[in-house]
Amino acid sequence: MSDTPHLPLSGSGPKIVALGGGHGLYATLSAARLLSSDVTAVVTVADDGGSSGRLRAELGVIPPGDLRMALAALARSDARTQLWTDVIQHRFGGTGALAGHSVGNLVLAGLTEVLGDPIAALDEMVHMLGIDGRVLPMSPIALDIEADVSGLEDDPRVSRVIRGQVAVATTPGKVRRVRLLPPDPPATPAALAAIAAADLVVLGPGSWFSSVIPHVLVPDQLAALARTSAPKVLVLNLAPELGETTGFSAERHVHVLSQHAPDLGIDHVLVDSASVPEGSNREHVARAAARLGAGVVYVDVAETGTHAHHYGKLAAALGAIVSSTDGSVPTAARREGITSWP
Repeated sequence: MSDTPHLPLSGSGPKIVALGGGHGLYATLSAARLLSSDVTAVVTVADDGGSSGRLRAELGVIPPGDLRMALAALARSDARTQLWTDVIQHRFGGTGALAGHSVGNLVLAGLTEVLGDPIAALDEMVHMLGIDGRVLPMSPIALDIEADVSGLEDDPRVSRVIRGQVAVATTPGKVRRVRLLPPDPPATPAALAAIAAADLVVLGPGSWFSSVIPHVLVPDQLAALARTSAPKVLVLNLAPELGETTGFSAERHVHVLSQHAPDLGIDHVLVDSASVPEGSNREHVARAAARLGAGVVYVDVAETGTHAHHYGKLAAALGAIVSSTDGSVPTAARREGITSWP
């Protein structure tokens, strides 16, 4: 991942806030860095698996893994900084106590203990990696995800409550609704300030129930999203994820978000044009998006032959939204082969 170019197309660019977690947020941040150096990542903090889960359980820190990935996505591209980016992304092998831990996770945990504040620890790593923006946790405390899941009992109408991000992401059942624990968790004040000052806010893509929807379950953050005057873009996944969204259509992704946050206003739902064929399926997506007050934009944003977003194509699509009010196609979009804009 360290070979992703991070070169703003012009000047410092618009103030972009990207919300999510994991690989989905990495894709959004890689795209945002082509548009601006003023990018703030707001990251979920409910991971309870792998290295993050171990450090969270043993040290009581907020899970660092998704935060580390966001730092790596925004790091400068000079050779020295990229060396340190590779180091923080490095995962120890072997079978001992360090096996499976990422170096960056350990550094973040150590900085948090030394400085006594996870935000200060992240700001220190931002400085070390030459990042002009910020990486912030969605909440300053570690959270848990709890879900109502059907299809785990003999009677398909019966739901079971499961707890934990890993359990939700890998359940063979059908996730109906998710909650955060503790209920009504605090938001990070700096994240609220970034949303208020943003020129563009991007939510998604990513694991829908464990990385995207949690952002609208923090009351103060949801209120900030409702108040901001910046265009808000919901980026849909290219395909369902095995486990939590198996069998989900694009329409279903939008619908469950609106179920969890019916008062959330979205301006644009960005959909890969190849993932939803023309016809009635697009009509269904449009109806679901309308519940959020959004229009639907279909653009090729896929990496050829994969279910991953191409950061350059995604940057062009987001750039068209933030810089064009009359439907014209900016240079950034033309550079990526987009010749029309709905």
